[in-house]
Amino acid sequence: RSTFIKELCWRDFYNMIYAMYPSQQEEAIKNDFKNISWRNNKDDFKAWTTGKTGFPIVDAAMRQLNETGWMHNRLRMIVSSFLTKDLLIDWRLGEAYFRQQLIDYDPASNIGGWQWAASTGTDSVPYFRVFNPTIQSKKFDPEAVFIKRYVPEVRYIKGDKIHDPSQLTEIEQKEYKIILGKDYPEPIVNHKTARLRAIAAYKSSKHDSRLHQ
Repeated sequence: RSTFIKELCWRDFYNMIYAMYPSQQEEAIKNDFKNISWRNNKDDFKAWTTGKTGFPIVDAAMRQLNETGWMHNRLRMIVSSFLTKDLLIDWRLGEAYFRQQLIDYDPASNIGGWQWAASTGTDSVPYFRVFNPTIQSKKFDPEAVFIKRYVPEVRYIKGDKIHDPSQLTEIEQKEYKIILGKDYPEPIVNHKTARLRAIAAYKSSKHDSRLHQ
């Protein structure tokens, strides 16, 4: 019951924000992050939309979205953080894709959620907080039940490596019937370096915006 009430509060909160910032679907609320140098790599965006990033939890979530038109809120946070921070792709592209796919699409909540994840909105996650998809996967899908359902390519992998198949040795790949780069993609980005790249981009935007104030 309390969780349901909280969700209603969030819905009302985002509707209030939308009323205050009617242009928020196209414009970041925080001035510091209105001019981030997004990479917007088309291949990376396609890999994200089709669930072929090489990060099982991200891929499972996006495939679920494409198949059912729905995604759990935790997964929405994971994939939106991955798109905006790891891939440094404009949150507006992600918001538009969700708008196209979601059966429960709500403008205020969707836009608010994306601006929260991208650190561009009101009360959003700090720009230096970047979700680690592998850690999130281990924490919220420890037995990889969800992953195995939507990413069957990795279903034979045993242990924690199912959350990060890139760690498999050649022998393990043969044993688990999955050849990276053939049966399942290599990670399209290195999370550690991508995190630092994102933080640098946000810092640069913040610095430039304050120079022009």
